Amino acid sequence: MRKERLIVPLLVVVVLAWLAGQAVSSWLFEREMARTLTDLEARGEIDIKRVDVEQGWWSSTGRILLAPLFGQTWQLELTYHARHGVLSTQLDGEAMLRHGPDGDNLFGDSLASSPPQWEASYHTLNGALEGGIQLSPLRITQQQRELTFEGGRLRFSGEQGDWRLRAQLEAWTLSDGAVRLEIGPATLNSQYAYTEGAHAFTQEDRLLVESLSWHQPQLKLDATAVRLANRVSLDDQELRMQLDLDLGEIHTAEQVLLTGQVEAELSRLNADAIRSTMSRLRELAASGRHAGDREALLAELEPYLLAILQDSPRLDLKRLELDSPMLGLAARVDGALFFDGRRLEALSLTDLDQPEAKERWRRRLDGDFTWYELPTVVALWLGLPLDTRTLEVDVGRGQVRVNGRPLPPLWR
Repeated sequence: MRKERLIVPLLVVVVLAWLAGQAVSSWLFEREMARTLTDLEARGEIDIKRVDVEQGWWSSTGRILLAPLFGQTWQLELTYHARHGVLSTQLDGEAMLRHGPDGDNLFGDSLASSPPQWEASYHTLNGALEGGIQLSPLRITQQQRELTFEGGRLRFSGEQGDWRLRAQLEAWTLSDGAVRLEIGPATLNSQYAYTEGAHAFTQEDRLLVESLSWHQPQLKLDATAVRLANRVSLDDQELRMQLDLDLGEIHTAEQVLLTGQVEAELSRLNADAIRSTMSRLRELAASGRHAGDREALLAELEPYLLAILQDSPRLDLKRLELDSPMLGLAARVDGALFFDGRRLEALSLTDLDQPEAKERWRRRLDGDFTWYELPTVVALWLGLPLDTRTLEVDVGRGQVRVNGRPLPPLWR
């Protein structure tokens, strides 16, 4: 009898604890989703909305809409159904892409295939989310043109402030009669880390294209192991963008046509001005002003965009190395280009089609580049002595000089 008296209260406590765990799990899931969507929208590149939300202790449903801030070119709709547990929440849904002003559904209206399905798992204790989406093969035919995609898989994972994406894509093939472009397989690894409200962030992307080919009559180009990496970071002072490109090997006629690497960096873009620009852009998008009027939008944003240049941005070409065994040519170049960010009130973005305006912008450019081991054919083309082995390119107030001489006309 005494044991029964103990068991009943214990069961009540267990049930109450389980119900409390369910409620807390549902609340934490809702809080983290709202925070994550708010932080992603703070980047200012897309508009994110969550609609038709129904939240419960046991399950929740809703739709997430992603679209560009201006225009109606596309909209990505993610439906979700979340099943809450004490320790984790399981999610699944569909990804529907709409395009055009009428919001035509790509899957179903334009393509005779079902929308991709996605699934994920949210861990209550550490706030981590991991999931994936399967991309089905597709084929689009229009007269002689045909686009085929052999499918792929996207995996995503992370937690508040740190997200990762890995995409494994099979080959894309676009053909038009005897002309054929094929890209892939390809792998993309991406990481996005940020502080609250995206005040500061770092995004790194690494793309590997295992095969790239362009075939047409009398010309066949085949490339292997093309790599592209970029890093974008925003801190308290500046936005910095870094780019690394490795061309791998490009073959034609069973010979190596070209190999090479490019490493460049753009820096000293004012961080506060960028944040102000994105904030103003979101305000204009929310108000509906200048929708479809690019000139009015540019005029509205002009002072914000010009302010981004106030710290005199610089473009560093850290490495440009190209080699063509087939043609017997090579290039090794480095240097830097600077933009004078003083007295920005003298510049305008709305009249760049005017020669006088273009000249004002051009006079803001200064820099220098060095081409080592200059090929003889390039020296001949530039009218330099044939034994010239180093080419010094100087840019002063937009005027270009090579080895101390004005740049000659390149096309005679």
